[in-house]
Amino acid sequence: MAVNDIPRTLWWEDNALHLIDQTRLPLQGDVLVCNTYEGVMLAIQSLAVRGAPAIGIAGAFGLALWALTEGLSFPDSGADYLARAHEVAEQLASARPTAVNLSWAVHKLCETLDAAVAEGLDPQAVGERLLDGARQQAADDEAANRALGAAGAALFSAPTKFLTHCNAGSLATAFYGTALGVIYAAHEQEKVEHVWVDETRPVNQGSRLTAWELLVAGVPSTLICDNMAATVMREGWVDAVIVGADRICANGDTANKIGTLGLAVLAKEFDIPFYVAAPTSTIDLSLPDGSGIVIEERDPREIEGFTASGQLDPNTPAIAVALDKMTAEGAADLPLTKGHRLNIARKGGGYAFDGWFKNTPSHVQVFNPAFDLTPATYIRAYITEKGVVTAADIPSL
Repeated sequence: MAVNDIPRTLWWEDNALHLIDQTRLPLQGDVLVCNTYEGVMLAIQSLAVRGAPAIGIAGAFGLALWALTEGLSFPDSGADYLARAHEVAEQLASARPTAVNLSWAVHKLCETLDAAVAEGLDPQAVGERLLDGARQQAADDEAANRALGAAGAALFSAPTKFLTHCNAGSLATAFYGTALGVIYAAHEQEKVEHVWVDETRPVNQGSRLTAWELLVAGVPSTLICDNMAATVMREGWVDAVIVGADRICANGDTANKIGTLGLAVLAKEFDIPFYVAAPTSTIDLSLPDGSGIVIEERDPREIEGFTASGQLDPNTPAIAVALDKMTAEGAADLPLTKGHRLNIARKGGGYAFDGWFKNTPSHVQVFNPAFDLTPATYIRAYITEKGVVTAADIPSL
C-alpha cells in the first residue's frame, strides 16, 4: 500500500471531465462524467468534488469544458463570445463562496482566455488553450502539494503522533494532498507513529475519506469522533495537529472545515503545536483579516438526517423481476413516510440505491455552517510550497 494507490481526484478523458464521486466513497468508487459546465457546477455544489484546491481545478476544467462545447457554437471569439465566457466563469467561481481557490483558479484561467481571444484565435483554438491551462493547473497543484509535504515533514522527527480534521488529502487536491501531504511525506521518512482522524461531522469527510486514504496509503491511523479530540490530547497521544485551509487572510486568520477552531483552542490549552498546510493559492491578501470571509451555510438535511448508498443484488428471481419493473423507465423514487427518501436505479448487473433518512424531530431549527474561522494567534506556522512561514510572513508570499 502506498500513496500512489489512491485514485486521481479528477481527470480529462474523451472530451469530458471525470471526477471521483466523493459522496459515495469509500464503499462505492463511482465516477461522474461531466459533459457540460453546469454538470461541473453541480458536482462542486453537491460535494461530489470537494477540497479547496480540487474545486478550483474543477472550476478551471469547467470553463474549458464550456469553451469546447457551448463555446464552439459562436462563429468567432468576438465580443459576444467573450461576454458569455466571462459570465460562465463567474458562475463557476461563485459555486461555493468560502474557499478562495475556486475563484482564484477560474480567474487565473480567464487571463488565458483573454489572451487567446486577443490573439484572434477561433473558438476551437481558445478551448484547446483553456484545456491546456486547466491541465497545467492540475500539474502545478500536485507539484505544490509535494513541495509543501516535504517542507512540512522536515518539521518533525520520529516518532510523531498527528491529529487531523476533515480531508486535506489527495482527494481534496489534484493529487497527494496538503495536510495529509505532510503526513505522507513524513511517513515515507518513517517519522509517523500514528494519525488520529476526526470524523468531521456532519458530512464525515474524516471518517469516509481521510480514514480511507490513510488505509490505502498504509499509514497507521485511528478514527475518533470529533468530541474525542480533547481526550486524546489530554492523554498525551498527540504531538501535532495539522489541518488544511480554504482561505488564509493577510494576517493569517484561516477559514477551514467547521470544528477546526475547537481543535486550535484545545491544542493551545494542551500546548500542542497547531499547523495549517495549504498552497499559496489559498492565501487571500485582499482580506486583511477573517472578518470579511463569507462562511457558507449548507443544507439543514446534512444535520437532520443521514445519507446512505449502496447496491442491491437480488438473490431470488422474484426480487429481480420486481426491481426490473420498478426501474424499467429509469430511476425510481420510492414513497416513504416521515420525510425519508429512497431512490433505486439500475447499475450494471445490479441496482444502486441512494437514501436519506431523517433522525431528528420535524421542524427543528438547524444551524449548519460548513466552515469556521481560526485566528492566527492559535496557529504555530503555515506550511506552503514555498516553505514554512509564520503569520508575519504571509504578505510576502
